[in-house]
Amino acid sequence: MRELSEIRGEIDAIDEKLVALFEKRLALTTQVAEYKIASGRPVLDRQREAEKLSRLSGLAASEFSKKSIQELFAQIMSISRKRQYQLMAGQGPVKGTDFEVVDRLDCAGARVVYQGVEGAYSQMAMKAFFGECPGAFHVETWRDAMEAIRRGAADYAVLPIENSTAGIVSENYDLLQEYGHYIVGEQTIKIDHALLALPGAELPDITCVYSHPQALMQCVDFLDEHRDWERISLKNTAVAAKKVLEDGLKNQAAIANPLTAEIYGLKVLKGSINYSSENSTRFLIVTGRKICVKDAGKISICFEVPHESGSLYRALSHFIYNDLNMNKIESRPIKDKSFEYRFFVDFDGNFRDSAVQNALRGLREETRRLWILGNY
Repeated sequence: MRELSEIRGEIDAIDEKLVALFEKRLALTTQVAEYKIASGRPVLDRQREAEKLSRLSGLAASEFSKKSIQELFAQIMSISRKRQYQLMAGQGPVKGTDFEVVDRLDCAGARVVYQGVEGAYSQMAMKAFFGECPGAFHVETWRDAMEAIRRGAADYAVLPIENSTAGIVSENYDLLQEYGHYIVGEQTIKIDHALLALPGAELPDITCVYSHPQALMQCVDFLDEHRDWERISLKNTAVAAKKVLEDGLKNQAAIANPLTAEIYGLKVLKGSINYSSENSTRFLIVTGRKICVKDAGKISICFEVPHESGSLYRALSHFIYNDLNMNKIESRPIKDKSFEYRFFVDFDGNFRDSAVQNALRGLREETRRLWILGNY
């Protein structure tokens, strides 16, 4: 048996030759990019790549080598494309990133819409972001809020997008893609749930509790101590509090913020009933205008990829290659396409960054569809 050091020495010698050949190949990539820029041809040529992978893998001596060669050259061609995208940087900004850049959002006299009624967490998020807002109004559903922007009745909408313990608000991910409005800010609100009831009511009186589905989920440990209570989902925690007041029944309770008790004249039967003291909800500020603040540091996008092996990996590789920090990815099913998904990604960056432009250029060419949701 040969010594390990001898085998490794031979591998090192081969690797050095591979590096030299690889760099020579990358140099030729420059010429390819120049030709494609001049002729207006796309970087990705799926048919050529498929034919080349088939031809190269056909030279393999075994089935294992065949798959290995396919994987190796798929990566080599992927790197080659990314280098071409870098060389195309002089072609101007990527389609979809032509946002109007502003120093700050124009909030003076803004008409801001939120879902729910007075006392809703969305209203708290709105006040935290905009301050006192005389032009604020509320609607029944999140879709109604998006419609208000579309109709021109509102300048901004405040939408919950995720909770630290209960997860995403999936409907609002779908609405972002459907309406094509733009994210211009975000606001995180600490969630503090309390059990609210009519004055004079006590815990033994309660037989049913109302709240938003996520609030019920966030208080499941407390609710499991009262398994005989009926749990009824409503559109909003503040709506639940308002219902308890309007129904006037001592057996009803609502899960909502303690401040809501003051608004509706209810009694706090028990405070801090959510099981996580670090519970918080992130809200998005959206608008119909294609704008972003100049010091924006986060980008949200949405894309669809071909329903084939490795397509998501190839899309995400653009973040890795350009050293971009991706801090969130979510998937949502595509309507009328069984088991196909749309992906929502948040990552750090600004449209003016060359790395961001390189990544978005690659995604624009190599995904089936790409939406730029905002830079904020």
